[in-house]
Amino acid sequence: MKKVMLASAFGLLLALGTAQAQVVVRVGPPPPRREVVVVTPGPRYVWVPGYYRYHGNGYVWVSGRYAVPPHHYTVWVPGRWVPRQGGYVWIKGYWR
Repeated sequence: MKKVMLASAFGLLLALGTAQAQVVVRVGPPPPRREVVVVTPGPRYVWVPGYYRYHGNGYVWVSGRYAVPPHHYTVWVPGRWVPRQGGYVWIKGYWR
């Protein structure tokens, strides 16, 4: 019984450790900047567009970049700001 309780507590701690808190920003981000996409450094590279990150009391632009996908046929799904709870929440980009 002790082992079951210990395993359950450990599982709960792991689940809580992986949960991500969402910060609601009351003011929406400005329109995305137009970026100049330079020539790709190689055939496997994919353009990852820039985005606005909220930092303290305002938005900061993070420039786009080229990246190599982790697997062949993987595509980049850009991050985005979505309206939620009377403000905006950042949904992080990811490889799919």
